[in-house]
This record gives sequence, C-alpha cells and structure tokens, in this order.
Amino acid sequence: MFDFRPIFLILGTLLTTLAIVMAVPAAVDAAAGNPDWQVFAVAAGVTLFIGVSLALTSRAGGATLNPHQAFILTTLSWLVLTLFAALPFAFSQLNLSFTDAFFEAMSGITTTGATVIQNLDTVPPGLLLWRALLQWLGGIGIIVMALAVLPMLRVGGMQLFRMESSDQSEKAFPRAAQVAAVIGIIYLGLTAIWAGAMWLAGMSGFDAIAHAMTTIATGGFSTHDDSIGHFNSAAIDIIITVGMIVGSLPFLLYLLAIQGNPGRLFRDSQVQWFLTILLIVIALVGGWLWLGQNIDPVQALRLASFNVVSVMTGTGYVTAGFDNWGSFVLPIFFFIMFVGGCAGSTTCGIKIFRFQVIYAAARTQFQSLAQPHGVFIPYYNRNPIPDEVTNSVMSFFFIFGATFAVLAILLAMLGLDFLTSVSAAASAIANVGPGLGPVVGPEGSYTSLPVAAKWILSAGMLLGRLELFTVMVLFTRTFWRA
Repeated sequence: MFDFRPIFLILGTLLTTLAIVMAVPAAVDAAAGNPDWQVFAVAAGVTLFIGVSLALTSRAGGATLNPHQAFILTTLSWLVLTLFAALPFAFSQLNLSFTDAFFEAMSGITTTGATVIQNLDTVPPGLLLWRALLQWLGGIGIIVMALAVLPMLRVGGMQLFRMESSDQSEKAFPRAAQVAAVIGIIYLGLTAIWAGAMWLAGMSGFDAIAHAMTTIATGGFSTHDDSIGHFNSAAIDIIITVGMIVGSLPFLLYLLAIQGNPGRLFRDSQVQWFLTILLIVIALVGGWLWLGQNIDPVQALRLASFNVVSVMTGTGYVTAGFDNWGSFVLPIFFFIMFVGGCAGSTTCGIKIFRFQVIYAAARTQFQSLAQPHGVFIPYYNRNPIPDEVTNSVMSFFFIFGATFAVLAILLAMLGLDFLTSVSAAASAIANVGPGLGPVVGPEGSYTSLPVAAKWILSAGMLLGRLELFTVMVLFTRTFWRA
C-alpha cells in the first residue's frame, strides 16, 4: 500500500509556490488597468487554498520519498501544476477553451513553446508574463529533477550522472537541496544578466524580462507574433543565441566554475560534443543560405546561427520561416529537433550524452568485431560506462522512436497531413515548439488543430519532458505490485 502523504505534502508546497507566483502577473495587470488581474487573484486564491490544505493535512507523512513515490510525484506534479496554471488562461478575456488553456499551460511548464494564442501583440501583459513565468519555473524544475530525481530513478541512462554529484559540489554542499538552491540562485542570476543585456540592446523592460526568462529556460514563448524577428536586431539575436547556449549546458558545471574550477565546463565531453555539433550544423545551413539561396554571408550566418541554436536546443524562437529555406535545410531542422542539449540543463530532446553513449557502445562493438579476442570498454568523460547505463540508453532510444511514431500516426488518423503530423509529433516529444509546414511551422500556430490533436500533443510534451519512462512506468502492473 502506497503512502501518498509525502507526495501530497510536496504537491501542496508546489501549488502554494505557484499561487504566490500568480500574484506577479496579477500585479502587472492591475497596474496596467486590465481586469484580468481579478482572474489571477481568484486563481491564486483557489490554488493557495488547495496547496496549503494538501500540505497541512499531509505533514505527518514527512517529505522522504522512496523510488516508487518519486515516480508518482514527478508525473503528478507536472500534471497538477499544469491544471492549475491553466486557470488564468481559461478564465481570462482570451476566452480559451479548457483544451486550449491546458495545452498552453502544458506547453509553458514543459518549456515546449507551442502556442494556441494568436495576436500576441494585443494580449494583456499579465498573461504574457504568466506564459514566461511558467517556462521559467519549468526550466528550473527540470534542472532540479535531473540532479535529484532522475539519477535515483535510473531513467534513460541518467544514473550515469550519479558520479557527477559526488565530487566537489558534494563536498561544499553535502545535501542535494543545498545544491539545488545554489543552482537556483545561478539560474536567477543568469536571467537577470540576460534581461539587462536585452534591455540595453533596445528591448522594453517588459519584453527584456519576459524574453530573458524564456531564453535561459530554453522555452521560446515570445510576447510578439513574429517572435524574435519582431525586433529585427542583430544585437538581440546574438544575445539570445548565447543565452540559449548557456541554458543548454549542465548547470552543475556552472556551480563548479563558481567553486574555482571553470575549466571543467569546457573539458566536459558532453559540452564539447554539443558545441561541435552546433558549429557543424550552423556552417552547413549558413553555407546553404549563402551559396544556395544567394543571401549575404553575414546575414546567412546570423539567420543560421539563431535558428539552428533555437531548434536544436528546443527553445523554439524564430527570426525567419526556416521551413522555406529549401530542400537541403528541411531535413536538417527536422533531425536536430531531436538532439537537444546537455543533461542537467533546461533543454529537452534525446540529449547529447545519450548519443555519446550509443557512439561509444557502437565503436566498442566494431572493435570487438575487428579483434574478436580483444577486450574493449566504452567510456564517457574518461570513465567506463556500466552495462546498465548502455542498456538504459538503448531502451530510451527505442521507446523514444516508438512513441514518436505512435504520436505521428495518431495525428495522421485525425486527418492531418504528413508533414504536420510528423513535425508536430517531433516538436511535442522533443519539446521544441514550432514544427514544419504552414500549419504548425515557424510562421503557423497550433490553434487550428482538432481538439483531440491538442490532447495528444499535450501528452507528447509531458512524455518528452519527463524522459518517457518516468510516466510510462506508472502504466505497468509490475510497478503497482511492488
């Protein structure tokens, strides 16, 4: 029999925090004279009441979790927070349906960036800020989960990072909660730095704060329909490009840098792979735009750098309709949707370390075939990769591919065309935001999709954000028998 009291205690704490955060857009709307401040106030009151009630009635259970409780809490927390985060969308002057409100909230809290809201330039400032806050909270949430939860649950090879949490950071901060708190301060500091930089580059204070939150969180929600293309500024493009890369690197390494070991960041093989892949893809796309599309080389580099980084990191900002750049670019953007950034960052997707593990395992297999009597061991960051990790990563690749295929087939069964079905499924499970084509592409919107498609994509976003196994294990009989 499961003891749900620790789960409800933490859920109550999370809901209480969400209610407090709702006060920020309420104050912004009140200052702007927008009546939606009342919606935020009521939603915050309801969320606070339920959150405090859950916390107070579950205190006797304590906050210690076993692995089974952690699995339940991880999925339940994202679902419950999304449900309450959808309230301001559902009851605001936008008059979104419950499906659209839930989709928007799920897209925000999973840092996906897909939206059903049109005419963003006329949306009240409170709602625009709420969208940014959701992505910002989702970004720090996934960092904490990658540090404290996924390695313990051995999800998709994340147990590999147990070794990362046992070195210098553990000596200075012996408890995971302390490490998470310091990383939260780093996260807040980076957001403030990027907000200041964007403001100095010409954004309004409001736009700078909103875009700083969604940049460091690699979320991609913008305050304008044209996304970052609205500003038409090379300086802003550069600042955001660097910000997306910063959000895609392991935050634990930033902690080590502060502790006096900055070289660790660039010696990390995952960071090296990530930056190398980015540079190669940028060179390919930039070269194509220059030589194949006759775009000025400086402009080609600017367009390629921003949009490649945005899609590969799963941020979802756009400065141009990259799905119109020709047949060479289209498959590149489709495949880099799946890549993502580094483990322990705010990004989604498959993540670089899994490609490294698969590459190391494949290389070892080739060596064994060439020299049958030799002994070859795969390595990651100069450490041997345990068989358990290799098996977990291979299982993750299989489940990821199968889930993507199922999502695409379900969308096609609803009458969506091939490009929309495939790219929307890829965008959802990799938490990218924009897909390809006129419907869900960088210049499109998810508004016109059928209701069932939005629920399917919401499920895909949740699965992708929580690394698939965390959710799927709850639907096995073995889990509930244990």
